Amino acid sequence: QVQLVESGGGLVQAGGSLRLSCAASGRTFRNYAMGWFRQAPGKEREFVAHIDWSGANTYYSDSVKGRFTISRDNAKNTVYLQMNSLKPEDTAVYYCAAARSSTYYYIERQYEYWGQGTQVAVSS
Repeated sequence: QVQLVESGGGLVQAGGSLRLSCAASGRTFRNYAMGWFRQAPGKEREFVAHIDWSGANTYYSDSVKGRFTISRDNAKNTVYLQMNSLKPEDTAVYYCAAARSSTYYYIERQYEYWGQGTQVAVSS
């Protein structure tokens, strides 16, 4: 069992930065690949970024590539999402999730555990 708690969301102006954190409970965190998804009002949840269990491999959606960076600290049981050059279209609830592998990392059903989400709002 893995419990995930996101933090770090808030209101920021366009062009600004935020860093989201996702703290995981349990000693098995290092066995899981981790992902970030987001859901904007009236839209389906979409993939944002993924990192494998070791941190050696990362993947991003085209919409955030070059602006967002996913990282993890297995000693702290935490995964991060550094978001730079934020745009109003990045406004959404951001969720972290844990998966047993990086296969099909962009598909929601590959993830076994989900956090409750943290709101990010970007004003123009």
